[in-house]
Amino acid sequence: MSREHSFEMKGTSANFVMDRPESDERQLINQSAGDRGSAPRPPARKAPVILYVLTLLAAIGGFLFGYDTGVVSGAMILIREDFKLSTVWQEAIVSVTIGAAALFALLGGLLNDTFGRKPVILLASFVFTAGAVVMGAAQSKVLLLIGRIVVGIGIGLASMTVPMYIAEAAPPEMRGRLVTINNMFITGGQFVASVIDGAFSYNKQDGWRYMLGLAGVPSLVQFVGFLFLPESPRWLVQHGDNLMAKMVLKRMRGLDNVDEEFEQIKQSFEEEQRERKESGVSGPVVLRMLQHPPTRRALFVGCGLQMFQQIAGINTVMYYSASIIKMAGVQDDSMAIWLAAVTAFVNFLFTAVGVYLVEKVGRRVLALGSMAGVFLSLLVLAIAFWFSAQYSPPITYLPAHGGNVSQHCNSYNKYSPPITYLPAHGGNISQHCNSYKTCNQCAMDDDCGYCFSLDSNNSVANGSCVPSDAGRWDTFARTGRCAYTNDTTDHHAAGVSWAFNYCPSSYSWLAILGLVLYLMFFAPGMGPMPWTINSEIYPLWARSTGNACSAATNWVFNLLVSMTFLTLTETLTRPGTFFMYSGLALLGVLFIWAFVPETRGKRLEEIQAIFEGPCVMGCGGSGSHYTHVSGKVRGQTPEPSVCTPILEEERSAIWMYSSLAFLGLLFIFFLVPETRGLRLEETELLFNRPWGQITAPLQQDRKVQYIRVRGHNQGTSDASDVE
Repeated sequence: MSREHSFEMKGTSANFVMDRPESDERQLINQSAGDRGSAPRPPARKAPVILYVLTLLAAIGGFLFGYDTGVVSGAMILIREDFKLSTVWQEAIVSVTIGAAALFALLGGLLNDTFGRKPVILLASFVFTAGAVVMGAAQSKVLLLIGRIVVGIGIGLASMTVPMYIAEAAPPEMRGRLVTINNMFITGGQFVASVIDGAFSYNKQDGWRYMLGLAGVPSLVQFVGFLFLPESPRWLVQHGDNLMAKMVLKRMRGLDNVDEEFEQIKQSFEEEQRERKESGVSGPVVLRMLQHPPTRRALFVGCGLQMFQQIAGINTVMYYSASIIKMAGVQDDSMAIWLAAVTAFVNFLFTAVGVYLVEKVGRRVLALGSMAGVFLSLLVLAIAFWFSAQYSPPITYLPAHGGNVSQHCNSYNKYSPPITYLPAHGGNISQHCNSYKTCNQCAMDDDCGYCFSLDSNNSVANGSCVPSDAGRWDTFARTGRCAYTNDTTDHHAAGVSWAFNYCPSSYSWLAILGLVLYLMFFAPGMGPMPWTINSEIYPLWARSTGNACSAATNWVFNLLVSMTFLTLTETLTRPGTFFMYSGLALLGVLFIWAFVPETRGKRLEEIQAIFEGPCVMGCGGSGSHYTHVSGKVRGQTPEPSVCTPILEEERSAIWMYSSLAFLGLLFIFFLVPETRGLRLEETELLFNRPWGQITAPLQQDRKVQYIRVRGHNQGTSDASDVE
């Protein structure tokens, strides 16, 4: 077709791109801009049953993903008792799965390109089934570790393949909803895992085996079901099997005539092949993606979304859900597990809301609103932890044993096993724990816990910080009132409670509010949208590698956040850590606003055009149409763009400077103290304190003209240390 007669299709209308004067071109721009209020949508049609069967069987991979991440926390309570696991082994059993998933998500791109989507999903389900059997039957911690690695391989392969397979099979008007179902299955797996944890938590002997081994049932169902499902039609076109591709497309659409869609898929792939030959770009796919500006931009958007999903703190919020529930006054472990299941159900329920909204409001709006809500809810959580720390119950209980609580605790063994564990705290763990002044300080130390009772007004009274039981630190103290005893029903001394890693607080309602708000905002948008958008934005030749890179990014930042969380809470304190996550969520809002386009209602081949021009979101910022008004027709040279919004370079600069400004704000907030009214000698005391306490004001009785402390300056020293 000649250039004079070329045209670009947009939904049901056509914008002719002929040689015309500039005034006519501007008129076309205005006309096109007037249509942006609502993006053109393909006509709805009834989908065949095979499409839903395909989606549900594929989404079992998401269910297994969610089930494993959810079940391991409950199983670990029983596993560490059975195998007497050290902290290092517990961390290894959890982290090796994430590491294996990250590695094989990256390798999954090559496997998908070589063997196809269907064989990789079959391999993932087979491997996961084998891993579940190994874990359930493990007779040693080494075998359990091997099972966790095998399961991680299956999760990694499925996490990058399933969304891509569903996206390539679905029609444009249903694609977002069907891909989001995969994420709904992830949260559904987490909910089922919570229920299974609760049901088998009473079986102390073999409960964890059932928890881990039952995962093999759905993976076996997926394996058998996928034996009867077709390969992706786009992968078949990519490998030259056009006849089979057309037959599969007819089956998935329930139509006899799929010529238009098939020809578009075929022409798109052929044009990509021609462009590759003309450009002379060769080598690994990932290098070709980086050398090709449109796919480089798409990869930046895809990996950025997966990164912000993780650094927005979803895993840390879920990690603290049990502590938040206990802060609300729930002391029974089994009840806390069941309430954690309710939390998982809220996550699942609002993911279902996302399934409904994704084709109503679009991907971009849903992700943007979700991340903004995550930012606000993280602020609520941070404020709740800050109030809890500021008004933490004091340490007031000192047993009447000559005033020497350390000597008393170290000699006390009426209700407890022998004391054999003394960490490097001056050789005296009891003295170390009793040095803390508040419950919040005590709760930040994994070797200590808070033992307390309630007075007639239901307020905390007689609080003491004592060593935790090395084998049951979350349940009992090692010595004293909260140590294990058979004298009472709850195995504590009568009328006392034990708090490990949390503090009783009158602000627990605020923390629960933040938790619920977080899940309500995260689940419909930032939970599924990174996976949905990544399944759509890459051209066929780069789709497997693009999804592999983005999935690996998700797992890498998952591991990074998990490994740094406890260090951050010690360095920045708990409220400081959640303030930091809220700041990162705000950066995520800016990222989505600046770079993420709308892909709702477009065919996969059309979405590539969004990334082919200098304007990432399209003229006017809606992202609902092609980036260029003149567009790009396959096989032709594109005309110069007449877009006039902020260019990509300017948008990148705005985002970069905004990010640096916010990082500067965090730096000042956490590390720059107030020195107004202090003498020069007094300001030195501020920097002698731990990092997390630098910005806290000096107590009034510490403000002196000059203080010399024995050996070194210490702003929190006792008066007995002062010479």
